[in-house]
Amino acid sequence: MLAADTVVAAGRRILPKPATAEEARRCLDLLSGRRHRVLTAVVLLGPDGRRSERLSDSSVTFARLTPQQVIAYVETGEWKGKAGGYAIQGRAAAFIRFLSGSFSNVVGLPLFETAQLLRGFGWPMA
Repeated sequence: MLAADTVVAAGRRILPKPATAEEARRCLDLLSGRRHRVLTAVVLLGPDGRRSERLSDSSVTFARLTPQQVIAYVETGEWKGKAGGYAIQGRAAAFIRFLSGSFSNVVGLPLFETAQLLRGFGWPMA
């Protein structure tokens, strides 16, 4: 069994997966022009009960967003179900000024770390 969850941290605040457009707007306003961290924990539980986990930590900096950019992005609905209220693999890619770490982590499943876990359990990876 494989499980993963991602959080976005701006300073000491953990941003939600917004439930409303207003929450998404607040997240984007907070991220505008700032650096934040994206952390994803991945846990693998083997059929024999063995457990292993990895944490991926990436740093992302948003460009300063205009109110019109925030409104237009929120109207797309792309923020729904996304930690921090944005999807780097979609339209929000245009907001990213800097990324250090794993792109796939920011998407939501760090592929390198996941492959390491699987290899550690004896599953060969191509």
